[in-house]
Amino acid sequence: MTSGITGLGLPTCIEIGKKVMQFDDFSEDNNPFEEHDFGSFKHDGHTIFWKIDYYTPDLKHGSPDPSDPGVTSRVLTVMLASEY
Repeated sequence: MTSGITGLGLPTCIEIGKKVMQFDDFSEDNNPFEEHDFGSFKHDGHTIFWKIDYYTPDLKHGSPDPSDPGVTSRVLTVMLASEY
């Protein structure tokens, strides 16, 4: 979670975290490659973005094969849309 999210306070962070975990509003428009690696929703007047990125285990480069957990570390970022 970014500083913009954590700045909303712990109870709000917990609520947003639950919404990220439960997110299932994927469509052809927001998920054209069917990867389920990005989502957006409203919470208390804020637009929240979340994104999963796929890196090499040392987190220095993009993964050569995101489907292979042996060469991939997944990183979840949750942010205010205004931080993008």
